[in-house]
Amino acid sequence: MILVTGATGLVGAHLLFNLCNTEDKIRATRRERSDLNLVKKIFSYYTDEVEELFAKIEWVEADLLNITEVENAFTGIKKVYHCAAWVNFNPKYKHQMIANNVNTTSNIVNLCLAHKVKKLCHVSSVAAIGRTENEPFVNENSPWVDGPENSNYAISKYNSELEVWRGIEEDLNAVIVNPSIILGPGAWKKGSSVLFHTIAKGMPFYTKGTNGFVDVRDVTKVMVELMESTIHSERFILCSESIPFKQTFDYIADAMGKKRASIKVGDSLNALGWRAAKVISIITGKAPSLTKETAKAGNGISIYENDKIKKALDFEFIPVAQSCKDFSKLYLKDLR
Repeated sequence: MILVTGATGLVGAHLLFNLCNTEDKIRATRRERSDLNLVKKIFSYYTDEVEELFAKIEWVEADLLNITEVENAFTGIKKVYHCAAWVNFNPKYKHQMIANNVNTTSNIVNLCLAHKVKKLCHVSSVAAIGRTENEPFVNENSPWVDGPENSNYAISKYNSELEVWRGIEEDLNAVIVNPSIILGPGAWKKGSSVLFHTIAKGMPFYTKGTNGFVDVRDVTKVMVELMESTIHSERFILCSESIPFKQTFDYIADAMGKKRASIKVGDSLNALGWRAAKVISIITGKAPSLTKETAKAGNGISIYENDKIKKALDFEFIPVAQSCKDFSKLYLKDLR
C-alpha cells in the first residue's frame, strides 16, 4: 500500500491520479477541512472515470503534526510520497511555517524508519538548494549558505530536507525532488495556479526576473519513476526551462487571447509596492498581496540545471509553452 500526504494539493492530487491508474492500493491523508471535490475536479481534466478512480483511494483524516494520528495511517504502508507542506510568504507566519514543515517531515521520516517502509519520496523545492555567487547555474550540488537572501519558505524546506538526509543516514531508502515553479490546473485562485487567473483577468505588469518552471504532470511522473527505480539517497532538480517571467506571462496571455503585459516593474517600484501592501495589510487585517520576499523573487535571476534527472531516467520535460497552452485551455473551460 502507498501513502500520500498533502493529497489534496496540486502535486498530491495529480500524483493520486497517476497512482489510481495502477494496481496499487492507495491511502491518502487529509485535513478536516480539505476539499476532496478539488481532487475530483483535477481527475476530471484527464479522465471521464472520475468516480471509479476516486473510489480506489482510502482517505485518512490526520494532522501531520500529531504523531499518533499519522502513525495510524502507516499501517501496512510500503511506500510514502510526502507532498504536504505549508507555503506562505507572509513574514507574520515565519516561525509557524518553519516549525510546521520541519516537524511534519520529521514525523514522516521517523514513522518510515519505525515501520520499515521500503521507500520515501520527499517533495522539496529548488528554494532548498543553495546559490553559488560565481556560477551562472544552480544544480543539486550548489551549497546552501545562510543569509538574508533566503526566504522563510526556503529555510523551512532546507531544514525539512535535513530531516530526510538524517533518515537516510539511519538507513532510510529515500529520494528527494526539488521542483521549480510548478505550473498546473485546479485551485485557480491560490498557489502557482493563480498565475492563470491573474493573467486572465488582465495583468499589465511584469518583472525583469528569470526563474525555473515545470509542469505538474512531469513532477508526478518523475516521482513515480524514481520510486519504481533502484535510485536512492539522491536529490533531483525538476525544471523544464529557466526563462524570464515575462516569457511565461506571454505564453499564458497568448493562449487565453489576452493582451500581453507591457509595463515593466523595476526594483524601486517593486519595493514601493510591497511596502504599500504591508500598510494595507495592517489596516485591513488581511494578508498582503505582495511581500518583500515575493517582490525580490520577481526581479531575481535563478537558472536551474536539469541534466541530472534527464540522464537518470532518460527523461524529457514538457516545454513551458505547451504547459501554459494546456492549462490555459482548462482554465477557460472551467469558466463556462
